Amino acid sequence: MKRLLLLFVLLPLGLAAQPQRLQLVLCIGQSNMAGRGPLDAAARDTLPGVFLFNAEGRFEPAAGLLNRYSSVRKELGMQRVGPAGSFAVAFAAATGRPVGLVVNARGGTSIDEWVGPQGRLLDSAMVRLRAAQEWGEVVAVLWHQGEADARHPERYEARLRELVGRLRAELGNPHLPFVFGEIARWNWTGRPEGTAPFNAMLRALRLPWSVCVSSEGLCPMKDETDPHFSAASQRELGVRYAAALLQLQSENQSVKTF
Repeated sequence: MKRLLLLFVLLPLGLAAQPQRLQLVLCIGQSNMAGRGPLDAAARDTLPGVFLFNAEGRFEPAAGLLNRYSSVRKELGMQRVGPAGSFAVAFAAATGRPVGLVVNARGGTSIDEWVGPQGRLLDSAMVRLRAAQEWGEVVAVLWHQGEADARHPERYEARLRELVGRLRAELGNPHLPFVFGEIARWNWTGRPEGTAPFNAMLRALRLPWSVCVSSEGLCPMKDETDPHFSAASQRELGVRYAAALLQLQSENQSVKTF
């Protein structure tokens, strides 16, 4: 039945003459993944070849606030432009197959809230992802988080390894691509070292089938006291995520910075 519903959604958009399985991508993390870039006209456009998993357990044409169906999000008014949309458009165009996004981010969260003894946010994301698997295969996880943990890069690395290991174990895929991004490079922290040690840890991290995406050259939403990327920078970040995943798939390699 759900495959027929998917066909009903796809046909009006001219994307398929037959039911297609979606390339499922889980997008998780904190506020930059949830989206804090100001909304503009482009954010309201329907994204070609991209579908969003909704609160009714179905996929709909993706447009607007992509974190709005997150089961753990903050208030709706805080959800804005993130990297997931531009990522999915670029990835769908490059692969020639529709992408199904499961976006389940929550702003202001530490990695300890995602994984570990007190971590529950990954549980919530996995519930939605498992439901979405009826519509396609999981091809990647995108992760953008760390602003809440920037003071402690050494302990963050251990938690991130735990997160990746759990994702791959629960999905039964030891080669599941995992793409993660640097946090903003400007010093919004107020500490002399800024975000440099944290981003250096991310770039040096070696995880099989994983890749780190650079935030070099991206701009703040307001000013350099703000850890959030502007809408234009969020879109650029998403394009970088797509390029990283495509190269990771083609080369089957470990961490490389794009």
